[in-house]
Amino acid sequence: QVQLVESGGGLVQPGGSLRLSCAASGNIFRVNDMLWYRQAPGLQRELVASITNSGSSYVLASVKGRFTISRDNTKNTMYLQMNSLKPEDTAVYHCNANVQETYMDFYGKDYWGKGTQITVSP
Repeated sequence: QVQLVESGGGLVQPGGSLRLSCAASGNIFRVNDMLWYRQAPGLQRELVASITNSGSSYVLASVKGRFTISRDNTKNTMYLQMNSLKPEDTAVYHCNANVQETYMDFYGKDYWGKGTQITVSP
């Protein structure tokens, strides 16, 4: 089994910064794509950023220039550096990852973290 654990959430004032981490642990051969999603109350979940194992990344247009996604494959960990935070960034942030548990697990399985709350408020 594989576990994803997010950390780094909290309360921050507008304009502030936070750094989220998502660490994968357990029976891991390879972690493929890793993604950050967020869901605000009353809204649909949206993809914020993603990064492949080789480092190719995507960032949602509304956070481009403020959020940076990265990963450390030696630690099976993904990061989301969030700067210039706005109240509309308030949401629960979840990480998602496709993980191969063995070399024969060609397609891998998707796992989710439990989420971490980000609240941006004066």
